[in-house]
Amino acid sequence: MKKNTHPPYQDVLFVDSSTGVKFICGSTLHPKERETFEGKEYPVCRVSISSASHPFYTGANQFIDSEGRVDKFQKKYQKKKDDEKAKTAAAAAAEPEAKKKKKAKKQ
Repeated sequence: MKKNTHPPYQDVLFVDSSTGVKFICGSTLHPKERETFEGKEYPVCRVSISSASHPFYTGANQFIDSEGRVDKFQKKYQKKKDDEKAKTAAAAAAEPEAKKKKKAKKQ
């Protein structure tokens, strides 16, 4: 087996930037920043989202749609549904007239 093919594995202190929650996890990351946690010094990796701040894990049911994509999608397909309903209504209205014309031709 080849030597020195895997990066060294160490305990790293991860800090959630939005909540300040800290947790230790094994990783191959080697950040230069260091911090003391529970009496021991660890390399620190700052993360923007962790299980302490992610809405799925915290139970916060908030959906942020900054660009209105959902509304745009719903309007687009509502218009399509309305157009289909109008076509079927027009076809249903035209159907009795077509039947009258067929009966007139037969007589």
